[in-house]
Amino acid sequence: MHVPKIRLSAAAAALLLMGVAGTALGTPPSGVLSAPILARGDFTDPVDVKFKIGTDQGIVVSNAPDAGEVVVQQITIAPGGTTGWHSHPGPVVVVVKAGALTFVEVEQGVCTETIYPAGSAFVDPGQGHAHSAFNRGTVNLELIATYFDVPVGGSPRIDQPAAAAC
Repeated sequence: MHVPKIRLSAAAAALLLMGVAGTALGTPPSGVLSAPILARGDFTDPVDVKFKIGTDQGIVVSNAPDAGEVVVQQITIAPGGTTGWHSHPGPVVVVVKAGALTFVEVEQGVCTETIYPAGSAFVDPGQGHAHSAFNRGTVNLELIATYFDVPVGGSPRIDQPAAAAC
């Protein structure tokens, strides 16, 4: 019976190490004052979500067939705060409720910044699209994010390493 305990301890240690290593590879958020999940729900009927997003590089299509769970979150970030580098499982519709969001992404090795003021909205294509966002203003930044294609009960955020170009 001691062998299973040793195997379990080794497995637990390996999982702990992978969790710590995974965390070290990501860039954590800072200055996030609150980020409550307002609602989660799974589509009752089969739903495909498709966004066509115009960018400087052309049209980006984000397609989430059988879109999975929808998560709505309100995020408040203090002046000087950041979301850290991350991506999402599927597309995200973001509405800037207050303040101004500086959205930073890398496309083909070039770092770009887009500022979204209060009252504006945009779509993040998700699906591995790594980015970060900053509150470079003097007031709290408030966002409402609607995430599509989140695994049931899973996180709408996937930590990513910082982009070298930025």
